[in-house]
Amino acid sequence: MGWDHQTGSDYRRAADYVVAALIFLRDNVLLREPLRPEHVKPRLLGHWGSCPGITMVYAALNTLIRERDADVLLVTGPGHGAPANHANLWLEGTHEEYDPALARNAAGLTELARRYCAPDGFPSHLSPAVPGTIHEGGELGYALATAFGAALDAPERLVACIVGDGEAETGPTAAAWHSPKFLDPVTCGAVLPVLHLNGYKISSPTLFATMSDEELIHLFRGYGWDPRIVDVTGRPAGDPVADAVRDAHAAISSIQTAARAGRPPARPPWPMIVLRSLKGQGAPGQVGGQPLEGTFHAHQVPLADVRENQEQLAALETWLRSYRPEELFDKEGRPSEKVLAAVPDSQRRIGMQPAGDGGRLREPLDLPDLAPYAVELPAGPGSHHASPNKVLAAWLAEIVRRTESRRDFRIVSPDELASNKLDAVLAASKRAYVWPVEEYAEDLAPDGRIMEVLSEHNCQGWLQGYLQTGRHGLFPTYEAFAAIVDSMVNQYGKWLKMSREVPWRAPVSSLTYLLTSEGWRQEHNGYSHQGPGFINNLLTKKGTVTGVYLPPDANTLLVTMERLLDETGKVNVVVAGKQPAAQWLGLDDARRHCEAGASVWRWASTDDGEDAEVVLACAGGIPTVETLAAADMLRRDLPGARVRVVNIVDLCALATPDRHPHGLHEATFAELFGHDTPVVLDFHGYPSAVHQLLHGRPNPGRFHVRGYVEEGTTTTPYDLLISNGTSRHDLAVTALGHLRGRPAETGDLAAHYARRRDEIRRELRRTRVDPASVTEWQWRS
Repeated sequence: MGWDHQTGSDYRRAADYVVAALIFLRDNVLLREPLRPEHVKPRLLGHWGSCPGITMVYAALNTLIRERDADVLLVTGPGHGAPANHANLWLEGTHEEYDPALARNAAGLTELARRYCAPDGFPSHLSPAVPGTIHEGGELGYALATAFGAALDAPERLVACIVGDGEAETGPTAAAWHSPKFLDPVTCGAVLPVLHLNGYKISSPTLFATMSDEELIHLFRGYGWDPRIVDVTGRPAGDPVADAVRDAHAAISSIQTAARAGRPPARPPWPMIVLRSLKGQGAPGQVGGQPLEGTFHAHQVPLADVRENQEQLAALETWLRSYRPEELFDKEGRPSEKVLAAVPDSQRRIGMQPAGDGGRLREPLDLPDLAPYAVELPAGPGSHHASPNKVLAAWLAEIVRRTESRRDFRIVSPDELASNKLDAVLAASKRAYVWPVEEYAEDLAPDGRIMEVLSEHNCQGWLQGYLQTGRHGLFPTYEAFAAIVDSMVNQYGKWLKMSREVPWRAPVSSLTYLLTSEGWRQEHNGYSHQGPGFINNLLTKKGTVTGVYLPPDANTLLVTMERLLDETGKVNVVVAGKQPAAQWLGLDDARRHCEAGASVWRWASTDDGEDAEVVLACAGGIPTVETLAAADMLRRDLPGARVRVVNIVDLCALATPDRHPHGLHEATFAELFGHDTPVVLDFHGYPSAVHQLLHGRPNPGRFHVRGYVEEGTTTTPYDLLISNGTSRHDLAVTALGHLRGRPAETGDLAAHYARRRDEIRRELRRTRVDPASVTEWQWRS
């Protein structure tokens, strides 16, 4: 096999030829002269293996668009399949729309080939610089979940998703096959997955390709799909891929028509396609005794030594000429009329799909005024207790109500809304679920916009696709389990960073995680649930696209979320508690505090605006309580000490302004923390995160950071704090140890606090509860 391109349309021949040209050539891209080593790129990069299959699907979708005026967005999952997308974008003229230098002629193709896998050019995978794309491809298998996010609340949209058989082995893809159970055929569009089985990963067979057709049909019917298997390994006549896409589109239309006429199927049998092709279909069968087409040797660059190996150079030229480029491009290098006849008209081109640049579709959320939801504190700080999440949930419910007609706001969560005290939103919209449920269940509806599933991967993919296509959303989850999507947020943060560098891309709504059931209140669930490391991961990303917020009470949480739901182009983490707790700031004070990022709480300080002897700083709800309790102890037992209390709500305010846009300027930083004043900082997460941010600040060694240090078990809340050295007693002891000029006064007091801490620890082990002196402590104004 190989070398035979008699079958297939002129368009597909042209696209596959351009793919090969992008991978191999930097000059003579249309073979107008004999191929010489200097025409070949010095570094051959890219993956040929999946590209012919991607082109088959792209061409079939073009046929569907031309015949039925379908509104198609394409999500391409196979990693490093970008040459196929570039080839099709060039042929359809989309590249030229965005950059005239990539015109549909020999010069434009040469420029595209030179940019592919070159410094400052296009990478071998998809990127924000590629028109019509919302997903990089590869990325550990969440293309399918992202495709479903793009289809939600877009009733006319068909999202085609090519799933590589390598990525199909991943957990995220396995979970995403269940997504149709959440897809309402009335209010949403449809997803058409094409599972591309070309047999091999980098050097071994893929699991799905080794399954028989019968096994695949049973598997996907079990998921709830209606699978159609298309085998093109024998190069059948006609275009069976286009036939399968037409048939699938008809089935989708039938489901949607019935549902929208009030006759929704109980279990909508959404169609999917399983496409069997040869790995690297169209490449030479073998060269130099090594098989290529249909083997893993065609996965990346089938001929990797072309410039030095004359046999490979001759094989490459024979391969490229087998596409008969002289029939496909005119003397100027423009695609022939037969090739262009396969391209959809104008804005229906896949690369020109508006949802591919979803920021241009985005409309700001209609955010309710915070005042009716805010906690009032007529008797001052600490005089009222409330659950921050419950307060926030009432406000979020109103957002859900206000977006009922536009349907551009969703909440995704791993089945934890009730646990996290956010279930008030269910009064505004139900949990999305389409399939019938015979057992007892509450708050389910096909058109619900609250999505709960025990898969953080699905939540991430759904929300990412939803935001990328111009909508808004929120991702609440248990703090310890957010790390499940670490790799996904890594990729998305990089996508957003690169998007900022693409002049034509409009920013999309920020992706915000609400981390709750935080580790300091997971003493009952135990050590595995005590993990604040998601913050550390986010801080490795560019400061221009990240934010970390630790609102200390309900009002600061409201103000923070109001800001972030109006923001674009970032990934944000907000850590907030669900249990009733003391409230510290009225709404106006909360606004000022959040605007500043960090501020002195004068009402809790005893320095009277003078030079403090020690600063007690805190970031996070539980650390705020412990810091204030420590300040209260010192105020009572060492009344002459000048102690300043600083609360940090925007963690990145600690960074220098050149490292993060939220970083406090030097003068403001000194107003809070002094120039050489000792600072005891109680932090919600790992101390390393704070030390990382403080790098570059003058005299950072004066910051004594307390936080989670991997000490935990099933115990009581205060015992967990003591175990990690973050209790009020530990903070007070540390502060006394650094209080300058008072050794005679502080030594005995520090010893007293340490003894009291140890007594509490022994007592709680006997009673199994924390003492009232801790649980009933209140701030005394």
